[in-house]
Amino acid sequence: MVVTIILFFLIFGILVISHEFGHFIIGKKCGIRVNEFAVGMGPVLFHFQKGETKYTLRLLPFGGACMFDGEDGSGDDDEDLDKKGDSVKDGDLSDKANLVKEFDDGYGQSAGDGTETLSCGGSSDAFDEHSFPNVNVWKRIATVVAGPAANYIVALICSFIVVAFSGTDLPNVAKVMPDSAAAEAGLQAGDTIKKINNEHIHMYREVSLDSAMNTQGDPMNIVYERDGKEYKALLTPKYSDEDSRYYIGLVGGGDYMKCNVLQVFEYGFYEVHYWTKYTFKSLKMLVTGKVGVNALSGPVGIAQFVGDTYEEVKPYGLSSVILTMMDILILLSVNLGIMNLLPLPALDGGRLLFMIIEVIRGKKVSPEKEGIVHLAGFIALMVLMVFVMYQDIMRLIK
Repeated sequence: MVVTIILFFLIFGILVISHEFGHFIIGKKCGIRVNEFAVGMGPVLFHFQKGETKYTLRLLPFGGACMFDGEDGSGDDDEDLDKKGDSVKDGDLSDKANLVKEFDDGYGQSAGDGTETLSCGGSSDAFDEHSFPNVNVWKRIATVVAGPAANYIVALICSFIVVAFSGTDLPNVAKVMPDSAAAEAGLQAGDTIKKINNEHIHMYREVSLDSAMNTQGDPMNIVYERDGKEYKALLTPKYSDEDSRYYIGLVGGGDYMKCNVLQVFEYGFYEVHYWTKYTFKSLKMLVTGKVGVNALSGPVGIAQFVGDTYEEVKPYGLSSVILTMMDILILLSVNLGIMNLLPLPALDGGRLLFMIIEVIRGKKVSPEKEGIVHLAGFIALMVLMVFVMYQDIMRLIK
């Protein structure tokens, strides 16, 4: 239990700190004044001042915040910052636990109860060129995008490390199940899957993903290689009453390739691409109703997933634990990056939407109107988070 808690907070801390540091470093480069860079939430345990920025360590190890001048309608009132920070909004859809994880990027002012409201654009009697609302819109866009971009950089770094030490799974077929769609289409053990529905396949996990996400049994166009020649086949998945899902009848994933230096970078990018595709496919299933909100999970579910995974790989040694936790970090980093770019109020994507509107119109949307929209979105996300956390707890105690 102790190890699980430590691993969860370590992963969560890397996710949030890297995200906020992305905002911080690009904001600084763009000339935006940063009032506070906080790690954690709640009361301040430790702080120091360097230049114009106050750096704080806070009591609760959930989230963090990069406080730009002018975003909260105030200047440098340190006392008003005690309850600010990023909040975990909802969950992550993982391949093992069907989790979809969202993290809120907290920009706003304390509501007095530990949550945050959001307000874009502070007011000031004198024009301040270093205040966030007064900076050029393209610099503001770059600063907001930098958070999700930092998450992708973390995912890439972890992917390079994992591939360097573990290699990659080749998309080779180890076995074809009898009487399956693959057997009827003529596929054989030893074939290499090259494309599925015109998408290039680089790892066998992609084959498993496309099969698992095909919840309606739609026909799948397969391009495979055998003895140096490429062949095409149309597979119509068969439904299993026992498992309540469709199968194409391919078994693989057992062939691993150790990678040289160039291949580490190549397959590291493929790794991140895989989790990106996974996240978008999961979101599509959620939006189209193919999975319900009961499939969502939040921090409690993520902690449980980390703990279960740790117990599974612990017998294989420390190196296996580290590499597996890095795999989880890749998944969650990609999730956090994508989720924050969704054009929803209170997220980075919602802020970007208003900035794009500003570029098109040639003038800003009223800060009051934008603040109301973000506040409404924030409240909705908080309600969803409470619901998701309740589900997590119910699943845990059953």
